[in-house]
Amino acid sequence: MLTLSNQVLSVAQVIQLAVAPVFLLAGVGALLGVLANRLARVIDRFHVLEKLLAEPLPPLERGQTFSTIVSLSRRARMIHWAISLCVACELLICLVVAALFIGAEMQIDLSRLIAALFVAAMLSLIAGLACFLREIALATSVIESLGRTAARADHEP
Repeated sequence: MLTLSNQVLSVAQVIQLAVAPVFLLAGVGALLGVLANRLARVIDRFHVLEKLLAEPLPPLERGQTFSTIVSLSRRARMIHWAISLCVACELLICLVVAALFIGAEMQIDLSRLIAALFVAAMLSLIAGLACFLREIALATSVIESLGRTAARADHEP
């Protein structure tokens, strides 16, 4: 009976250790929802512009539309990288949790593997957040550029 009690305590300790990574999974999962929503909006905007290009447009408007498509393409690429890196983070965290349970069940020391997986997950998350930040910078640069153009047009006689 004592062995069963020790086993239950061991599993309970592993569950306690796994709680923090599971919260991280939830947080990164919410970030993935935001990223997927941003990608969907970029794709929707791209389709609108694609239909617009099918119609005859004045050269200036056509050029502006192509410029916007290039900007959307850059944004989509950054979001794609951010999503990929955040998913890699999620998978690495899942491996951390699995390694915690496997190490406890098989009574082997996987602490170095767990630490390496966790560091890799954090590096992946950092890179994903950097891509997200770059995508936001691209999106706001378009808005700032349009604002400057509008301000110049407003001041011209």
